[in-house]
Amino acid sequence: MRARAIPFFLVALVSARAQITSDRLLHAPEEARNWLMYSGGYMSQRYSTLAQITPQNVKSLEQKWVYQVESLQKFESTPLVVDGVLYATQPPNDVVAIDGKTGRAFWIYSYRPDPESKVCCGQVNRGLAILGDLLFLATIDAHLVAIDARSGKPVWNTTVADFAAGYSMTLAPLVVKDKVIVGVAGGEYGIRGFLAAYDAKSGKEVWRTYTIPGPGEPGHDTWPADNSWAHGGASVWVTGSYDPELNLTYWGIGNPGPDWNASQRKGTNLYSDSALALDADTGKLKWYFQFSPNDPYDYDSTQVPVLVDATWEGKPRKLMLWANRNGFFYVLDRSNGQFLAGHPFVKVTWASGLDDSGRPMATPQAPGTPVFPGVQGGTNWYSPSYSPRTGLFYVPAWEDYSSIFVSEENEYRPGQRFQGGRPMSPIVGAPSPGLRGGPINRWTEATGHGEVMALDVRTGQKKWSFKMTDVTDSGILTTASDLLFTGGHEGYFQALDARTGALLWKSSVGGQVSAAPITYEVGGKQYVAIAAGHALFVYGLRE
Repeated sequence: MRARAIPFFLVALVSARAQITSDRLLHAPEEARNWLMYSGGYMSQRYSTLAQITPQNVKSLEQKWVYQVESLQKFESTPLVVDGVLYATQPPNDVVAIDGKTGRAFWIYSYRPDPESKVCCGQVNRGLAILGDLLFLATIDAHLVAIDARSGKPVWNTTVADFAAGYSMTLAPLVVKDKVIVGVAGGEYGIRGFLAAYDAKSGKEVWRTYTIPGPGEPGHDTWPADNSWAHGGASVWVTGSYDPELNLTYWGIGNPGPDWNASQRKGTNLYSDSALALDADTGKLKWYFQFSPNDPYDYDSTQVPVLVDATWEGKPRKLMLWANRNGFFYVLDRSNGQFLAGHPFVKVTWASGLDDSGRPMATPQAPGTPVFPGVQGGTNWYSPSYSPRTGLFYVPAWEDYSSIFVSEENEYRPGQRFQGGRPMSPIVGAPSPGLRGGPINRWTEATGHGEVMALDVRTGQKKWSFKMTDVTDSGILTTASDLLFTGGHEGYFQALDARTGALLWKSSVGGQVSAAPITYEVGGKQYVAIAAGHALFVYGLRE
């Protein structure tokens, strides 16, 4: 846990930037030259008003610099950009400050998580948050660390949960006012999920809200009368959103545990697979909406809540857009959680549709029958985007993808896997698509493929799709010039026309893209950055 020494003149360069106040975070989208939080702004639209790179000149994009990370773990980080300096995490929990123009590293903070830390799906980290001169890092051994953005030196270190019991953190924190909000992962190990807020200056806990109600709390009766609730999962591993007018922060909650044996936890299992709206000051639950009650398919609802202010049926509404892992696209009123619309966006067989309240009309499949979508869902944690120019919602999706689910009895043991079964390929002897790709595609069209889909917010209809041979876990970025940037397992970073889906440009990055692109400006020039393979690639227009 140290910062590597750096020359004085580099420290001066990093220190020259202005502090990031809470007011600057409130108006983050207006600072298009920067990227001040995980999803670009509190609305989580991943849309930038930068427009120097256009459909007409995008073919002139060229690689400006590459930063090789010192890790062979999966690289899922979204960098922050503050006045020309990029702050990125390299797995598992290092932080690096980089010159946004040249790729020169200013400093590296190396955090060494406990080697006994338990993570289900790789030692990954998705990014940072910033307030004042402090960066905030959530670690895989469940610590929250504040780091001086000027020097890379740690300021405080708070234990959030017990890693030995299976708790971890892989998300980028969310700063709201003077608080740093994080959630815990570890559903595969039988944790009891929670969200917690910490004072940005001291690291002291301000509030904690459990995602599974305890005895005497509303919703506790949605779990069996035994102690299933105490190790029922409902983890939080993707960054939420915030509406400053309502003072509500929104978070997606993971699946119940054990993952694939719903008979061990009869009931709807609140608040697993739900969207939660919390008072940002107190953590008090204001409303919830559950997408997949008593989920037997591991359909985490840990997608990013995308907030949009728009007219709905002739009236201005505060909307929440949500393409869920269960294969349905939802529109909710984020002021009260009211269900407004829902439509499948990929092939779905586990439910015939949604009723008037948004509850799925389940159609359980016979044992051994493929279930659509498969275990990784119609989409997953990868970031969608919304463009206010096109009015379209863009989602990275897995289409025609299924799994066969096998349930098993699983006794809970602290710190051990608690999954209650396994998913299987629908084709005997053939591999199914997974989150870890490679240079050779081992699966075929028969087991599914990736697509970027553009959805009409009001109807849920697919306006266009960009089909890939392999699947994708790349996020999406849209810009004011009607460009869409994304990647995929195939090892390409590409630009599409956001209105038509036409491929306009692509570049080989030599490895799987499992992060979301960002764009920023330095010295009057626009850049686009993407983490891919084991490196951070930055592109700009040819001069």
